[in-house]
Amino acid sequence: MSLFFNTDDGAHIERLNSEQKKHGIFINVRPSRAWDDNGRTQSQHQTPTFIHRRNNLNISPGELKREAFTEVIPKKNIIFDCLKPIYNFLRALAVFPLSRRDDSDEFQFHIQSPAMVYSAFVFVVVTIYSSYILMDRIVIVRTLEGRFEEAVIAYLFIVNLLPIIIVPLMWYESRKIAQILNSWSNFETIYFKTVGKSLQVDLKRKSLIISILLPILASGSVILTHYVIKTEDVQIGKAFLLQVMPYCYLDTLTYMMGAYWYLACEVLTYTARILAEDFQKVFINALRHIGPAAMVADYRSLWLSLSKLTRDTGTATCYTFTFINLYLFFVITLSIYGLMAQVSEGLGIKDIGLAVTAFCSVLLLFFICDEGHNASFNVKTIFQKKILMVELSWMNSDATTEINMFLRATEMNQANINLGGFFDVNRNLFKSVTYLVVLLQFQISIPSEDAAVIKGNNSDYVA
Repeated sequence: MSLFFNTDDGAHIERLNSEQKKHGIFINVRPSRAWDDNGRTQSQHQTPTFIHRRNNLNISPGELKREAFTEVIPKKNIIFDCLKPIYNFLRALAVFPLSRRDDSDEFQFHIQSPAMVYSAFVFVVVTIYSSYILMDRIVIVRTLEGRFEEAVIAYLFIVNLLPIIIVPLMWYESRKIAQILNSWSNFETIYFKTVGKSLQVDLKRKSLIISILLPILASGSVILTHYVIKTEDVQIGKAFLLQVMPYCYLDTLTYMMGAYWYLACEVLTYTARILAEDFQKVFINALRHIGPAAMVADYRSLWLSLSKLTRDTGTATCYTFTFINLYLFFVITLSIYGLMAQVSEGLGIKDIGLAVTAFCSVLLLFFICDEGHNASFNVKTIFQKKILMVELSWMNSDATTEINMFLRATEMNQANINLGGFFDVNRNLFKSVTYLVVLLQFQISIPSEDAAVIKGNNSDYVA
């Protein structure tokens, strides 16, 4: 071989250099020193990103060395596992006819799927059954005599059959719900790549307890209401179980949809808190004196994904929960109106059913509004406070710019739960119940027929 490099040897060396660049062992390394505008030297060394993420977990150097040769497999479908008992129960009630693809874990909605066929069968059976009960109730209402206030509970039994509309509304919105579940899976993957650990949201026990206790309480309230009326109404007592079964199904469906909303908002709240704590831990404790501009951008991307999930949670079920809220307002108005109308004449046994219905409806509406408020508050306001707590004096200009952009992103991107533009779900919505006071005052101001007759007789006597 010649002592001088020929053309072939030069090409070989260039190839080796290119391979060495491809397989270099230094990750994200900059020159150790550089000069600023004033001629002073400043350190430019940055610790590799994966070390930041491992140090964020408080892992010792020995464990860090072992994990360098160990592949960490992230958990999948964490959010779906938390909500799985609720989803399975609602699926048994002919809601959420979703299925998974064979080649992946993505959720999808198909009309020809077995889940949809089962849902359609249950819906047809319940609709026929409810139609029979509805015709029976209409006959009972036509035979009633007297004031409207005395027949409120009979009208209320007709109104309680309206939640059957929830089933086709959920069919219409199942595709959007499938997209929400797939978006949560993508968020979990991005969170794992950014933080270096799986998303620690554990609501499975709470979901399981709710899916067991809530149907029992809902069915118990229906049975109690019908049993109280059964003692005074012979027509209902002839076929008590046949009268109660569709109401148990529809009330359970309504309250389980409220449980779905409660847990969906709880997932957003827990995720926002975890993300805020991770952000504070990284940028206040772990990465001091480094200036992590890239990590700020990663967390900003995570927050933008979470805020989009917050908005999509309301949009995905906008028609269903708009109907549920309107239905609850109507039931609350009707039951409280009938209950307060009987106060002057004395409460009876039948009024227990009105009181139970009003209390349960107000409680369900409160949880829907309160959880929507908490989710929006934690995703936006609490996270903004965590960003404002970051000390900017030790950060470089790039990191400071990223922090300011992060704050601007949290201000410009809405994190409210809005039902498709109809209204925001927050505590202000629950305040609308107070307008029922106007209706009650109007009812109290109307004199009864007996008082009007007495007043007319007295005027004739004076004349």
